[in-house]
Amino acid sequence: MNIWAIDKELRIKHFLIELVHRYGENTFSLFEHPSQFQAVEIYLTDFPETSAYIYTFSQLDEKYAVDLKFPFPENDIIGQNENLALEQLFEILRIHFSI
Repeated sequence: MNIWAIDKELRIKHFLIELVHRYGENTFSLFEHPSQFQAVEIYLTDFPETSAYIYTFSQLDEKYAVDLKFPFPENDIIGQNENLALEQLFEILRIHFSI
């Protein structure tokens, strides 16, 4: 993924750079949401059924939110993880993706 070619807000790009730094270039892929400047949805490249929607809109400065999506939508966790520091976000992603 070419992070600099993606039309996203600076905090989202910062998150993506850190994601690649921690887990490598090909571990995660993106679902395309070109109209959502302040959000990105990631998934493990070989397992798109489980994803995480990371966003910065309606969050405090330097904070993130994440919605966690599972193969069965009734298990999704939406709107419960907001105003997270970057390290808190990565801890939630580590657990969600079992990495």
